[in-house]
Amino acid sequence: MNLKNFIRSIPDYPKKGILFRDITTLIKDKEAFSETINQIVEKSKKFDFDKIAAIESRGFVFASAVSYIRKKPFIMLRKKNKLPAEVHSVDFQLEYGSATIEAHKDSFNDKDKILVIDDLIATGGTADAAARLIEISKAKVAAFIFVINLYDLGGSNTLEKKGYKVENLISFPGH
Repeated sequence: MNLKNFIRSIPDYPKKGILFRDITTLIKDKEAFSETINQIVEKSKKFDFDKIAAIESRGFVFASAVSYIRKKPFIMLRKKNKLPAEVHSVDFQLEYGSATIEAHKDSFNDKDKILVIDDLIATGGTADAAARLIEISKAKVAAFIFVINLYDLGGSNTLEKKGYKVENLISFPGH
């Protein structure tokens, strides 16, 4: 199954010049969604990890299913002020703004190896922030798995240059 056929491309969203790769058309198709989860599960078998983390919000869709199948704890990396207990926070830049992600301070420990799953990597700012968030919690990033890699925006290369392992299911140009 070619998962690319299930990704809708929307020009000039959320602002002019951005070609948005929409995963809602993939997750609403039961066979395409199932195949996506199966491919992520297979890729995850390459890595030694203790927990799965995902970045709000679309990463949750994929990571929770993989977490269930792999029988691993699932940690949500959330937007600012969405978690009720004490948190670690990391501010970062997006292609079209800035943001903050947080994790509960008790989500990770110094022995944890974390597999990070998200829907898409573009410039890598959000993924890098997730890595920093995990590392300030004294855990280690085992790898990243993305459904979509916008390869010409360089995020995967940036992560790999920092020593992280990166996998993806689908590649598209970013523009």
